[in-house]
Amino acid sequence: MSEQAFKAFWIEEKDDAYVRSLTERDISELPDNELLVRVHYSGLNYKDALSATGNKGVTRNYPHTPGVDAAGTVVDDSSGRFNAGDEVIVTSYDLGMNTDGGFAEYIRVPSAWAVPLPEKLDMKDSMILGTAGLTAAQSVYALARDVAPEDGDILVTGATGGVGSLAVAMLAKLGYSVTAITGKKSAADYLKSLGASTIIDRTSFLEGSDRPMLKTQWAGVIDTVGGDILATAIKSTSPQGIVTCCGMVASPDLHLTVFPFILRGVTLVGIDSQNCPMPLRTELWGKLAEAWKPAQLSEISTCIDLSQLDAEIEKILSGQHTGRTVIDLHA
Repeated sequence: MSEQAFKAFWIEEKDDAYVRSLTERDISELPDNELLVRVHYSGLNYKDALSATGNKGVTRNYPHTPGVDAAGTVVDDSSGRFNAGDEVIVTSYDLGMNTDGGFAEYIRVPSAWAVPLPEKLDMKDSMILGTAGLTAAQSVYALARDVAPEDGDILVTGATGGVGSLAVAMLAKLGYSVTAITGKKSAADYLKSLGASTIIDRTSFLEGSDRPMLKTQWAGVIDTVGGDILATAIKSTSPQGIVTCCGMVASPDLHLTVFPFILRGVTLVGIDSQNCPMPLRTELWGKLAEAWKPAQLSEISTCIDLSQLDAEIEKILSGQHTGRTVIDLHA
């Protein structure tokens, strides 16, 4: 392999199918942006799995390298913002969507997308967190402004996924009583190890939920799935409660009346980590490096190399993936 060549996870469109493989690319083939980064770690997200299957709502043009998360060292920055050797985190924006992403040994991105790696966070832990951690932190941030631990229980949906797992752990660390919803009956011990005090089965949660208003149960909600679960959570949120919404794996549709909003004053907050403003992004990474950093990062993560990535993508697509998967690219 030449000095300019590197390994990448590659998605190609062939005969109306999308084929995944490992390939060798050249740095000169990367997008013409200011910041060249040698990637040490990346993280696997649901959006990456969609890109890897040819979802044109995520990635318009192929061939392509997914990976919305990357952490590594700066090789060069023509903008002058960073110096060679600086350690940086790049998550979201267009990385891994229509810009070649972190499932490769190098990325070249706009300098404005990068956050300096906080002193008290190493690169591997930053990718266990990744976009999932940033999204969970945004959700906790929005909820915690108006809901205190003594106000009541917080509901987390999709709790075994990347965002859900990290949200449970962060909330528990901050002193909240957390109820977790999951469709995986075997996950109770896992969720309790993260700090959940109560586990609810997804099916039982939806029973009798077709009424416009339900008995109040939650001071706040962090929803990662959308659809009927989000609607049911909103209907059962206490007056002045905060509900955050960051996903739609169950459904993008939301069937509700306005009653929870105008009779109970419930607030629904949309979470957009892709375009999170840089000042807030930097503040949240600072919290994730210290006060909000879950103690269980090693327990909720699996580390793989590029050759094992295809199998992990299949787990996400089949709903069998739990916690966070980190890809080691620096060996």
